[in-house]
Amino acid sequence: MYTRYLIYLVITFLLSQGSIEAQDSKGRKSQSKAIFDLSKSLEDGESDEKVALEYEKTAKEQIAQGEYAKAEDYLNRAKKLYEKLKNKEKIAYIDREIAKVQEQQNKLPEAISSYNLAGKVSEDKVQQAINTNDAQRLINNSNPKAKSSYIQRNINLLEKSANTEDRSNAYQQMAEVNLEMDNKVEAINNLEYALKDAKKPVEIIKINKDIANIYAAENKHDKVIDINKKLVKEAEKTQDTKIQVEQLQSLSNAYFEGHDTAQGISSLQDAYHLAMEEGHTMEAKKSVELLINQYKKEKNTQKALELYGDFMNRLETTIKADSSFMDARLLQLNEDKIKQLERERSLNEQLIKKKNILNYALIALIVLILIFLIFTIKALYSIKIKNKKIALQSLRREMNPHFIFNSLNSINHFIAQNNELEANKYLSSYSKLMRNIMENSNKDFITLATEIEQLQEYLDLEHMRFQDKFSYQIQIDKSLDTDSILVPNMLIQPQLENAIWHGLRYKESNGLLILSVKQHEGYLQVIVDDNGIGLSKSKELKTKHQKIHQSRGLNNTLERIGLLNNLYKSKITIDISEKTKNETGVIVIITFPLTLK
Repeated sequence: MYTRYLIYLVITFLLSQGSIEAQDSKGRKSQSKAIFDLSKSLEDGESDEKVALEYEKTAKEQIAQGEYAKAEDYLNRAKKLYEKLKNKEKIAYIDREIAKVQEQQNKLPEAISSYNLAGKVSEDKVQQAINTNDAQRLINNSNPKAKSSYIQRNINLLEKSANTEDRSNAYQQMAEVNLEMDNKVEAINNLEYALKDAKKPVEIIKINKDIANIYAAENKHDKVIDINKKLVKEAEKTQDTKIQVEQLQSLSNAYFEGHDTAQGISSLQDAYHLAMEEGHTMEAKKSVELLINQYKKEKNTQKALELYGDFMNRLETTIKADSSFMDARLLQLNEDKIKQLERERSLNEQLIKKKNILNYALIALIVLILIFLIFTIKALYSIKIKNKKIALQSLRREMNPHFIFNSLNSINHFIAQNNELEANKYLSSYSKLMRNIMENSNKDFITLATEIEQLQEYLDLEHMRFQDKFSYQIQIDKSLDTDSILVPNMLIQPQLENAIWHGLRYKESNGLLILSVKQHEGYLQVIVDDNGIGLSKSKELKTKHQKIHQSRGLNNTLERIGLLNNLYKSKITIDISEKTKNETGVIVIITFPLTLK
């Protein structure tokens, strides 16, 4: 009874140590060596580049052991040194590695930011695209379909790349999305692709485990067992006994799931003995727990007690062989030493800075000069912008004399016909239109509602004179808020004028002019559609003066669009095309952004 109570106390103690579960000795030694090398580099006052490389090396070891928070810390330290060295290639690489460990910690907003930073800093176009796609993948984390499209883009970019690690990761990410979309077949296919690119035994084991998990979910226990058997052999290649123990435990679980209890217990026993022999105390404890659970299910108390007894008899020897407990303490001491050395390094740098007061003074002078230059450049830029605005206003006003001439010509036409009533009516409408135009003459942009009102008045005027030549329609998309949308002042009117004076006026039958305004793919689209005689026929009929004027009118429009795009980054486009086949006439399409400023 006393022995059983003592065993119970020891097992309870080991169970309480779950929060400090030790890593495998090989991994711990590798990690310890990396931290020791880093400590030595700092102590020896090595160059920033060498210290940064040691930070990288230590971070990789931390990642291998699943210590992502520590890895992120070391990567950030490396980044600071690379920023000091202005090594853009390394900064981009470190930013991407930081994003990966942040993603592992489920710090998605931070990971998105790091991927974007990596993309901006990188000078490699492919790497820029890969990082941008990864950021978008995380932004669309809740949308599997969108997420898969960004992963596929990375797979395509990495298809012929030597970067097998990122390609393997991309296939694994695609497999995860497949599972989210309940497509297990595609998930297995992508994991197999990932397996082809996996180089490290640990990574090969992880991918195979993922495949086994999918088969397990479908109750295909034979396949799960086969995979785990192969992984036991794969684990042996690593010469890492902790991985071998873990894999034997996974194999036992596969047997239990497949209702092969005898084989499951046998695998657990192998795991237990190997853990005890190699000094993996916590893994031995886990194997004991699993075995006891099985013995309890079989109501085999005798075997459970024998196992307790064996565990207790060998426990002291196993703990002595388990260097991980001591390694954990040494790691902590080395990490504390690194922090102390970093503080000393920082103090030394501060001392050097204090000795360079003259340099700071020179830098301050340079900064003042730069500030002066910035203000000068800003002033010159302001003048340049002002000149462009004056040029834009000049071009806009350049069109007014021709418009006024045509309008006065129309009044003269009515007077010549002794049509005093029509002349008075035309003059009244003309004066109203001119008043509106003059009121807005200093504005680069006016509301769409105001522009449509001016165009309506203009078309009314032209229709008075050429009512036997054409009719017109104005079609406005009802979903548009015409009072809030801004458009360039008097940019559409010359296109209407060209349609009437160079197309519809010469048409033998009554023509049709359609002005339509609608929203198209996030832009405002204005279409001037006439069924006049067309561009080719119009050119044949024109006098030399008319040809020069129309060329100048078109150039004026194009120059205005160029200035508007340059000044306001507005992306205004114009497309003029002649109708083909059995139709005559011209279609002019002007596209504006919906948010002009």
